[in-house]
Amino acid sequence: MNLRTREKIVVLGMMSKMPVAGIVWLTMQHVVGLQRLGYDVYYVEAHARTPSMFMQSADDDASALAADFIAQVMRRFDLGDRWAFQALHDDGRCYGLSESQLMQLYRSAALIINLHGGTQPRPEHYQTGRLVYLGTDPVEIEIELYHNTPETIAYLEPHCAFFTWGENYGNPDCKVPYSDRFLFKPTRQPVLLDLWRGAMFEQPTNAAFTTVGNWQQPWRTLKFQDEVYYWSKHFEFLKFIDLPQQTSQPFELALASYKKTDQRMLEDKGWQVRPALSFSTDVDAYRAYIAGSRGEFTVAKDQNVRLRSGWFSDRSATYLAAGRPVITQETGFSNILPTGHGLFGFSSMAEILQAVDRINTDYQHHCRAAYALAQEHFRYDVVLPRLLAEVGLT
Repeated sequence: MNLRTREKIVVLGMMSKMPVAGIVWLTMQHVVGLQRLGYDVYYVEAHARTPSMFMQSADDDASALAADFIAQVMRRFDLGDRWAFQALHDDGRCYGLSESQLMQLYRSAALIINLHGGTQPRPEHYQTGRLVYLGTDPVEIEIELYHNTPETIAYLEPHCAFFTWGENYGNPDCKVPYSDRFLFKPTRQPVLLDLWRGAMFEQPTNAAFTTVGNWQQPWRTLKFQDEVYYWSKHFEFLKFIDLPQQTSQPFELALASYKKTDQRMLEDKGWQVRPALSFSTDVDAYRAYIAGSRGEFTVAKDQNVRLRSGWFSDRSATYLAAGRPVITQETGFSNILPTGHGLFGFSSMAEILQAVDRINTDYQHHCRAAYALAQEHFRYDVVLPRLLAEVGLT
């Protein structure tokens, strides 16, 4: 690429809908990574969803609060005024870039990435034929395609290319229905190693294996071939609820969407529980929590586990980048990523206990292996150039 005529890339995201640090890191590692590759990158929200999480009362100006949040994030990552928030849920007003600047940006962009697939395509997004779908939660949309859901087909059609975090998609052991009409290509979370690697040289401040997430999310249940598949991770945690009672290794869950009765049940079983919102609204506090952990223990959604989509968590990728070992539930990702050193997949309690024992027997080895895995497989200048090459950008 001739850097004297830098091409523009627009990332359509939804940080204001979910203004938590995990989503900010997921998004900004795409944005900053593309910027480091030599593109002029702009972050835009045009999803038409009311940013209600900022509202304390019905009189609050949610659009202004969301715009202020995005502006702060962009300043935190040294991207200045390269953003826009279009209040399509309200009066359509543009914050950041003006409406005319935003329309010109769409017309001139070499690529417009619909991150999460969270933005309903509008003519200004797809009229140049450069709108790309990047799905970070596989299964639901593929099942809707299997059922020939008209709204899903109409939603996908304006995109020129399709990517999925379901990296086992199309392999013989993957049960996610395959689409010949929309050809999904595998990709994964890019990480900015320099923003995480410092932790590898420090002893963890928390002796526990930790994770961050929601406990109960009783929605988005799917039916496929007479089977019901669940979204909420608590179903999978309950399968291994006795884990802390079978080892001296402590485990901590930083949770949202849980009740006091859930907390008491978990603590009675030996889990440490803390409210995720105590740190997960601040990107640096969130990073410090991950970097200070001994490692990650987590489960995946039932949908990804039983259908073996190959999905791998963006949060787990940051644990690896911080040099922290990861023990995570098998989704078929071990067909793609190496396991056994720094990263362990499990399907049974015995496999969890074996992974804990191996990590604790030679902890520094597995820290170094975790970082090496992130360096080889998740580094932004490994992940993003492959994605760009699929759409003709080098």
